[in-house]
Amino acid sequence: MNAALGGETDGSAAAVRRRIRCGELTGQTSGLAPGKVQGNVAILPADWADEFLRFCLQNPKPCPVLAVGRPGRPELPSLGEDIDIRSDVARYRVFERGREVASPTDISAYWREDLVTFVLGCSFSFEWALIEAGLRLRHIERGSVVPMYRTSIATEPTERLSGPMVVSMRPFRPADAIRAIAISNRFPGVHGAPVHIGIPASIGITDLDRPDFGERIEIRGDELPVFWACGVTPQAVIEKARPPFFISHFPGSMLITDLANAALAV
Repeated sequence: MNAALGGETDGSAAAVRRRIRCGELTGQTSGLAPGKVQGNVAILPADWADEFLRFCLQNPKPCPVLAVGRPGRPELPSLGEDIDIRSDVARYRVFERGREVASPTDISAYWREDLVTFVLGCSFSFEWALIEAGLRLRHIERGSVVPMYRTSIATEPTERLSGPMVVSMRPFRPADAIRAIAISNRFPGVHGAPVHIGIPASIGITDLDRPDFGERIEIRGDELPVFWACGVTPQAVIEKARPPFFISHFPGSMLITDLANAALAV
């Protein structure tokens, strides 16, 4: 077994995946299988896979690669011995030429022999570290999806893939923001330190009350908005490129792995 796998607590992640596989859990996965790495999912035809991997390597903040599957194979053994990517995500989005055509809880009917699965690091891992350090996250306390915004920060393009970075936002008092920066910086494989703090207009965000993805959360008078690179970035970039076929996770519904969050710290 991979040394980074969570040992005797692996069953909790596997049990949650079984519930997802059976259709018992179809919503957001934040807070499920505490301490386990959750990942963003992108599934592309093989003739787009090499370019997408190159895009991710050029843009590691929003696109940190945790695992790449083999063409046509649904398993991801480095992330969990029993994972089946066709059924183990709570909800998916299926696109044809940039248009969403379905949001199923199982993609077996859409699976093809040329599909390559990518799992990218997710902010849930550094959120776990923030909570462990005693920092409060309002969207988790509310049971909502973190607000996410398209920005004016350009990604490094490839031939067919380009577009702005998407960021997620969490409000903190200044002293807690400093702690959050230091803690998340230890997790470069899951977005690392924030990309911006404070003035949203300077990164192209005109209205914090109107996120492009997720749900609005309150920013109190003594708080600063803190922005992290977000794993929705590659999804937005791929939608813009309009490949013939593409599958992603539904925002907030991630792949739960057997990896321990603590194993990703540096």
